[in-house]
Amino acid sequence: MTSTFSMLPADWHEGTFLGRLDFGAGPTPVLLGGGLVHDMSHVAPTVSDLVEQGAFDPALGVALGSVETVLAAAALLSPIDLQCVKAAGVTFAVSALERVIEERARGDADKAQDIRGGLEARIGGSIRSIVPGSPEAAALKATLIEDAMWSQYLEVAIGPDAEVFTKSPVLATVGSGAAVGVRSDSGWNNPEPEIVILADAQGNAVGATLGNDVNLRDFEGRSALLLGKAKDNNASCAIGPFVRLFDAGFTIADVEAARVLLRIEGPEGFLLEGESRMSEISRSPLDLLGQAFSEHQYPDGIVLFLGTLFAPTQDRDTPGRGFTHKVGDVVTISSERLGTLVNTVVTSRDAPAWETGIAALYRNLAARGLLGANRVELVVG
Repeated sequence: MTSTFSMLPADWHEGTFLGRLDFGAGPTPVLLGGGLVHDMSHVAPTVSDLVEQGAFDPALGVALGSVETVLAAAALLSPIDLQCVKAAGVTFAVSALERVIEERARGDADKAQDIRGGLEARIGGSIRSIVPGSPEAAALKATLIEDAMWSQYLEVAIGPDAEVFTKSPVLATVGSGAAVGVRSDSGWNNPEPEIVILADAQGNAVGATLGNDVNLRDFEGRSALLLGKAKDNNASCAIGPFVRLFDAGFTIADVEAARVLLRIEGPEGFLLEGESRMSEISRSPLDLLGQAFSEHQYPDGIVLFLGTLFAPTQDRDTPGRGFTHKVGDVVTISSERLGTLVNTVVTSRDAPAWETGIAALYRNLAARGLLGANRVELVVG
């Protein structure tokens, strides 16, 4: 298993990283900075509180020791807690085409290859050059409707409104090193390697991390109304390893220029590698974040998956059937400035049960004296 320290990016010492560790007593918000891990729990008992206070100076916390030593002694958790987990879909041209393929194949992987060739030849070039919501996008929509080529997925790919959905319940995400779940009754599925933006309650982007928005192509392909069942299952959302906070050396521009690498190693020796370039995203990260907040409030902040360019079509077992997961697959998602997210695939039925909800978290924090009078109140600003 990859060590927690090796999951950090090569330039980790130049940034500040936010996350959660468990030293045996329960989840503890930490900041990595200046070569040390700092316990921030007496400044803010949750990551959400820490973000809302803007308490991003590691010196405000208690230094626990060197990053390498402390990470070797603690369990790594998902770096978020009370934030709502949202995801933007169909934000790359390739993923838009793949969603249309799923829809037309009615979730049947055996039909995908023939449909893919026809769609790519007909609209592949057009959709790659279109700015969503533009007059050119409206003209392309009119043409495709006339040619009976229109799809609900193309609406969110090139129309004015992005697809933004709820991916996971609060506290249900898993971190790097954990098992990631795929429904046991799915026969066509894949990982979705993405960059994830962390935002405060006012909608300000404060940092970025990596995520795996596990996708069931057969369920959603049968009906878009099955999106909830396709996306929200036990252990089906991985985030980590840490949130890299924005500063002078790491900004939203670095997110927009990032490369996201994917490697899948199967138990039978199968290997698949892919890459997403954020420069090819059709909507800017801040536009997607703005759409998520347009008529909704998130008092504990949110994380937002930005979508993926990668849709695996490489055949695994049967020619023409493409890729699907097997139990035991090791999925590695990495990006130069964000580090590495590693998870092993199991069925959602067999993944560790999600048992620590909001009530359990607050019982734990109270028992540890991190609420009420024992908490250090910090005023920032």
